Amino acid sequence: MLPKGEKRLVHNSLTSEAPHRFYIADMEAVRACGLVKRFDTRAAVDGVDLILATGEVRGLLGPNGAGKTTLLRMLFGLIAPDAGSARLFGRELDGLGSTALDAVGGFVEEPAFYPYLSGRANLALLARLDGATAEPRQIEDALERVDLARRAEDRVSGYSTGMRQRLGIAAALLRSPRLLLLDEPTSGLDPGGTRAVAALVRELAGQGVAVLLSSHQIGELEKVCDSYTVLREGHVVWDGTATELVAQAPASAYSLATSDDERALAIARESPGVRAGRSPRGELALAISDGGLDPFVLALGDARVVIRRLELLVSPLESMFFALTTNGAPLAELEPYELAETVLASV
Repeated sequence: MLPKGEKRLVHNSLTSEAPHRFYIADMEAVRACGLVKRFDTRAAVDGVDLILATGEVRGLLGPNGAGKTTLLRMLFGLIAPDAGSARLFGRELDGLGSTALDAVGGFVEEPAFYPYLSGRANLALLARLDGATAEPRQIEDALERVDLARRAEDRVSGYSTGMRQRLGIAAALLRSPRLLLLDEPTSGLDPGGTRAVAALVRELAGQGVAVLLSSHQIGELEKVCDSYTVLREGHVVWDGTATELVAQAPASAYSLATSDDERALAIARESPGVRAGRSPRGELALAISDGGLDPFVLALGDARVVIRRLELLVSPLESMFFALTTNGAPLAELEPYELAETVLASV
């Protein structure tokens, strides 16, 4: 974040033209206040507040039915809230034709295309429907950035789910958006494709684009998000930065193999923030709170206990997600191996 009032010059990411817009680094891309949406008697979104700054990547988390997609639909102007308001870059959002949506790109749920057209033809048509004619080099650049250039002439009917997701991101990029709203953008992607999307999101954020994305692949969100909003049954149950989440999260879970497991267990019992035990298979399992891992590893080294394997099983985000969105037993009451099994079964 730049000092207040200082301007960041951002290039058009889809052309080779000189920079043509100034973004205010501390401008609010999204300010939603008290959003409510009911379907019959059920409140899918109930009093949600959300702020997203320029250049920020915010993860929107929650179990199925938490209200994530409904919230994104309201921010796209696809459905009207029953109460509350939303402003995009300071402009009141008042429906699908609102000028507040001029600099917004993205998709909700799985992006839809004409199956009998090629990926390239779909992008050109979507650009025209959006009121603009995309230059061929813009379309090529968008396809290359999502690794679809080699399949651009193939009909979309032959695309996998992951390829259609990537084509949806390419379509969003054609608008040179200042705000991206992405609903499960990594759904159907293999690990390599997921990492590529995460890298692209970070690149865009570095250029000043604000990104709000929902995902069930929690591990990937940890590598890309600056902040998180967690929903449960339509309510915000947690909101804050990635640093705050790690500090407040319950213990993470690890598996450990050493040259002297009994000595490692004894050292764990003497280490603040570390709980250790054996799984039913006899493997060492650890539950470690924030700040406890490094001193424990150093203590093992001082005792000449060789670490042969130390594997993260449950991350801070995963344990926090479980604690906030389930009614299970408190994580502190679980044995270390139970922590991993319980959390991983729910995320």
